[in-house]
Amino acid sequence: MSSTAPKSADAESAGPESAGPESADADRLLAEQLLRLTRRLHRIQKRHIEPIGITPAQSRLLRVVAHDERGQAPRMADIAARLEVVPRQVTTLVDGLEAAGCVRRVPDPANRRVIRIELTDTGRATLRRLRNARTDAAEEILAPLTADQREVLGGLLNALADVPAERSC
Repeated sequence: MSSTAPKSADAESAGPESAGPESADADRLLAEQLLRLTRRLHRIQKRHIEPIGITPAQSRLLRVVAHDERGQAPRMADIAARLEVVPRQVTTLVDGLEAAGCVRRVPDPANRRVIRIELTDTGRATLRRLRNARTDAAEEILAPLTADQREVLGGLLNALADVPAERSC
């Protein structure tokens, strides 16, 4: 992406605190482009997972259940924390996925008052279909880019994703 006005060496070395109006305009434009891309990505991913019969939110929950770092079925509260939603939302998502045969509620062997959520064979098969759908959606988004451009984009996205939490919004 090209800038509308060249930056002086002083403006580049001074950092964002002293950025001029051109820099602020460029940042606003970049923010708008990122938001448009995010909305487009969500639309395309939603279109690709629709035939699977689950929602994007249910898709995220399935991935959380499948990738619990402790190696055991997560508790509903753990899922809510990972998804950054209230527990009631998790209950609704689990109800839908349970009705579809993708997950099941199981009592915790150490504390029967605690309910854990585990994947079923149907849930694992659904996850495989979701991975394929997400790959297809990514290919659709990235189709206009060359291999070199994809590599550069990957590096830029890693740089943005790896920002420490205290510096992110």
